[in-house]
Amino acid sequence: MVSGNLFHCRRNSWPAEEYVGRTALQLLDFDGGSPPEQAWRRRLNSHANLLKEFSVTFMEAMRMMSLGLRLWSYVREEASHGRKAPIDPFTKEKCKPSASQGVPLGGMGSGSISRGFRGEFKNWHIIPGLCETSPVMENQFSIFVSRDGGNKKYSSVLSPGHHEGLKKCNDSGISSWDWNLSGQHSTYHALFPRAWTVYDGEPDPDLKISCRQISPFIPHDYKDSSLPTAVFVYTLVNTGKDRAKVSLLMTWANSIGGFSHHSGGHFNEPFIAEDGVSGVLLHHKTAKDNPPVTFAIAACETQNVNVTVLPVFGLSGEGHVSAKQMWDKMAQNGHFDRENFEAGTSMPSSSGETLCAAVSASTWVEPHGRCTVVFGLAWSSPKIKFQKGCTYNRRYTEFYGTSERSAVNLVHDALTKYKIWEEEIEKWQNPILKNERLPEWYKFTLFNELYFLVAGGTVWTDGQPPVIDEKTNPGSNQQKSSKRGTRDTKQELVKDNHVKLTAEQVANGGDLTNSEERSVSKYAVVHGSQMAKATNGLGSQEPIPYLLSKNGPENVGKFLYLEGVEYIMWCTYDVHFYASFALLDLFPKIELSIQRDFANAVLYEDRRRMKFLADGTSGIRKVKGAVPHDLGTHDPWHEMNAYNIHDTSKWKDLNPKFVLQVYRDFAATGDMSFGRDAWPAVCAAMDYMNQFDRDGDGLIENDGFPDQTYDAWTVHGISAYCGGLWLAALQAAATMAHRLGDRPFAEKYKLKFIKAKAVYEAKLWNGSYFNYDSGSSSNSRSIQADQLAGQWYAASSGLPPLFDEHKIRSALQKIFEFNVMKVKGGRLGAVNGMTPSGKVDETCMQSREIWTGVTYGVAANMLLHGMEHQAFTTAEGIFIAGWSEEGYGYWFQTPEGWTIDGHYRSLIYMRPLAIWAMQWALSPPKAILDAPKVNLMDRIHLSPQMIRAMNEISVRKIAPDNRCFASSAFRCEC
Repeated sequence: MVSGNLFHCRRNSWPAEEYVGRTALQLLDFDGGSPPEQAWRRRLNSHANLLKEFSVTFMEAMRMMSLGLRLWSYVREEASHGRKAPIDPFTKEKCKPSASQGVPLGGMGSGSISRGFRGEFKNWHIIPGLCETSPVMENQFSIFVSRDGGNKKYSSVLSPGHHEGLKKCNDSGISSWDWNLSGQHSTYHALFPRAWTVYDGEPDPDLKISCRQISPFIPHDYKDSSLPTAVFVYTLVNTGKDRAKVSLLMTWANSIGGFSHHSGGHFNEPFIAEDGVSGVLLHHKTAKDNPPVTFAIAACETQNVNVTVLPVFGLSGEGHVSAKQMWDKMAQNGHFDRENFEAGTSMPSSSGETLCAAVSASTWVEPHGRCTVVFGLAWSSPKIKFQKGCTYNRRYTEFYGTSERSAVNLVHDALTKYKIWEEEIEKWQNPILKNERLPEWYKFTLFNELYFLVAGGTVWTDGQPPVIDEKTNPGSNQQKSSKRGTRDTKQELVKDNHVKLTAEQVANGGDLTNSEERSVSKYAVVHGSQMAKATNGLGSQEPIPYLLSKNGPENVGKFLYLEGVEYIMWCTYDVHFYASFALLDLFPKIELSIQRDFANAVLYEDRRRMKFLADGTSGIRKVKGAVPHDLGTHDPWHEMNAYNIHDTSKWKDLNPKFVLQVYRDFAATGDMSFGRDAWPAVCAAMDYMNQFDRDGDGLIENDGFPDQTYDAWTVHGISAYCGGLWLAALQAAATMAHRLGDRPFAEKYKLKFIKAKAVYEAKLWNGSYFNYDSGSSSNSRSIQADQLAGQWYAASSGLPPLFDEHKIRSALQKIFEFNVMKVKGGRLGAVNGMTPSGKVDETCMQSREIWTGVTYGVAANMLLHGMEHQAFTTAEGIFIAGWSEEGYGYWFQTPEGWTIDGHYRSLIYMRPLAIWAMQWALSPPKAILDAPKVNLMDRIHLSPQMIRAMNEISVRKIAPDNRCFASSAFRCEC
């Protein structure tokens, strides 16, 4: 825990008064309308620059040419089956990414919609793994103001018209609307999961307006945090002398992004619910047999607010009221006809037709008076269907049923409960926001980086096996189905004789090659290269079963989140290692659920063949004892390891990371049931790694290819990164064994730790830091920013330090002076590799990149060792480059990394959630703080027999301990 004063790090960044007049802030300080003191801010007229993507060098392109050919062939093969490849750098989005993102809408795991800081609804992530980035411009909030008996009128869409296609033609569509907002006096203030947009005299000079956007992201609330809904609270303050009639308008297209609204078969209907809630349901028939979606847009009628609707309008005016006619009616009357509530269900839309709906809320605001108007949005898509056939119920169906019409109840509850949500959100955030010891930028960036848990393609199921898919009309009143089953009656549980793994198989682990073609990345391909056809991929064979993990005393469902929107793999484990601090701190039951899934997966084998694109070889999809890289893409839990660049069963970081995460979670939660359930997988994961200890010195060696999360950065021999993770895993496994009463295992791995630590320090410590690896390549002495990842986890878990404190601080100081401060004065973060001469390591693409999540992890490690100034300076580089106005524009889309020129790779990425590791270091959980200050390793007494036996080990490959490969995944007699 950090002690001392951090005032030297404090910076007053963007006070609200610099963006909104003090008078306006005071007037809006009513019913939560005024933005908070700490927030990320932008003016609505700010330029949203296009983002620049990274490119590879000529030599990197040459090395990756063979990979590019194989990847091109694989992408085309997947496309022929109607699927998107997990890694597809060849297909570019039509909407080029720009610096225009804002706080996303909704809770976790039920589909998400992002909203840009200028008001556009974009990045539609309703269908798992598919993100439609383009904004749907029909979705808007607008305002109509009438004063002085109608002699003075103002009307405008509440978003600047800085979009292609607007005001370019005189038609009956949305171009005919009044796009009068300049944005010069309007500002956006973001503090996830809320955002404020303040209109200071726009479009009416005498009207102050605040729109507060609220989503139900509430730590430790496993019900409301799963709800697909959001609320927009408008606070109106009339500073004029005249009474003002104000009408707010919400318009919505029957669309889930892209061109989905043109597919036809969609229909709308008005509704009136309880407590004054009324609006329109928009039933959307999705393409490719995906489950339907129903949107609900609504407002809350009160004594002072009148709500009316227009259930249907179109863009052309053929068959429906046109967008222009709708606008003109609002400008004239300020409301729609009450009879519209009796309109009933509309006719289904035709192909190519855009169906829209509108909700109006009108009120009178007296001179110097105030008023609140509340809109709600919900979307109900109760079933999740993955592309290879499995269908699941979403988490929220546990509380709202499986009918799409539950959108009515969702939006009703949002409109009536949002004040309770806000109280819980403020109770969670205020202790951090009011902590004067913390830098201002850190406070709001900490919360805003959580956007990924909503916008990162998250899926949250009810935790049950796949449902039997029953096709229903999206408007039908279907009750919750209890029918469950597998996707195919031919699929049965894998028999024991199918998953058995011999000691020889584990020990050999397949042939390893040192081919230069393997020095490639899942993220890197040749940009603009001419790719020729290669051979088709291997066909699928027999599947493995749905991994139904135990959930402990409470079933909180199953949770998936993508590595990134460009790398479509669920729960990528080498990246989750960094990001998982956020889930463990805020939703620990979800974190334990993910760990149970991986623990279960460790003990299974999937013998279906797959091709590895780095070198063209093939192997089995999932090796028993190896931690999977991910839980899959198109059939998660059934078909793992969607990543197919390298054979990850030969990676050296996944198994140690699994053991470290399990121990950290076990220590932090004190959940003995979880510890016992995961223990067989920990045993298996540790013993599996023995095959990589080639010389029997207790330390694993890398195999001359990029066999870890830096999958373009080759490692030779012992590496600082993987070797350090292994040391920490040995200590964690031995300590966990002691706590669970497995004395033989504890003794075995304590002795191995003692031996391995001596070898590690002797071969890598150079007096000031740990060398990149023990090889003789040109970069073997490079300074790796992530060299102390193992020590970071040990300290975060309450374990003893792996090395003497002076060595740890010396290495961290070296990283700070070289990897951080020698790159643009520390304004970019920590570059992954730096040569001892002070130049960026240009060995490969990844060595020269700054990884955002790794930088946050390094800063967390610095905090754990009392280096507060270095920690916040290091992390602030990510804020300056990614989030500040002088940066590159990566807010709410933080990428995996960027080059020293600021060019990004992989937007909206999982790893930056590691900023919560900094908060973990600042405020460790009570279970770790209150743990006995005793080195449990000292309590593990080695028997003479164990010492003698270990000393007699010759240089050989060690077979796994098969006692932990029992047929039952959750019983261990260790």
